[in-house]
Amino acid sequence: MPHLLHIDTSIRSGESVTRQLTAEFVTQWRQNHPDAGYTYRDLGAEPIPHITHEVREWLFDPTGDLHGVTPEEQALTEALHAEVREATTIVLGVPMYNYTIPSSVKSWIDRLVTPAHMLPPGAESGALSGKNVIVVTARGGSYAPGTPREGWDYQEPYLKAVLGAIGLADNLKFVHAELTFAAIVPAMAQLKPLGEKSLADARETLRKLAL
Repeated sequence: MPHLLHIDTSIRSGESVTRQLTAEFVTQWRQNHPDAGYTYRDLGAEPIPHITHEVREWLFDPTGDLHGVTPEEQALTEALHAEVREATTIVLGVPMYNYTIPSSVKSWIDRLVTPAHMLPPGAESGALSGKNVIVVTARGGSYAPGTPREGWDYQEPYLKAVLGAIGLADNLKFVHAELTFAAIVPAMAQLKPLGEKSLADARETLRKLAL
């Protein structure tokens, strides 16, 4: 049974580009899969606590010792694991903050990176493999080849590496909406047409991926 896990992470609300794009994708995907399951988690509105030493020890202890982890921490982490395992498609809305991901996304990832999920050396698949993962980003500027900030993107390379380490890169797609600041920053006004095109291209790509 297809099941969609929809995760938003922007600290902004209605004006968030990633929220708008993931919502449009979800609407189209659910129309195309009317009998599918759906789970939503908003890490921007309800961030996951950063892991503690105790949680880290528990996550990596094969004996199952709780190491002082509270029942609430255990229940939260197990719920996150269950959501990802159940999903056949995951769409993540990830704005770029200071050239990388929001800390709320890092907190989510830190609870997923466990020995049970990590690919063993030389292995091509693991417990989380085979899912469609779509990362929707919004960036105030552009980091494309030839731009002044080429090489400043610490968002996509990190996500490729860490999601790949836990088997979530088999069918991993990135959809970038760049130059979003051109619509609101006067000094970038001349780049507004490029920003509008990037947003339109992102919408079209997501429409195709929702099939």
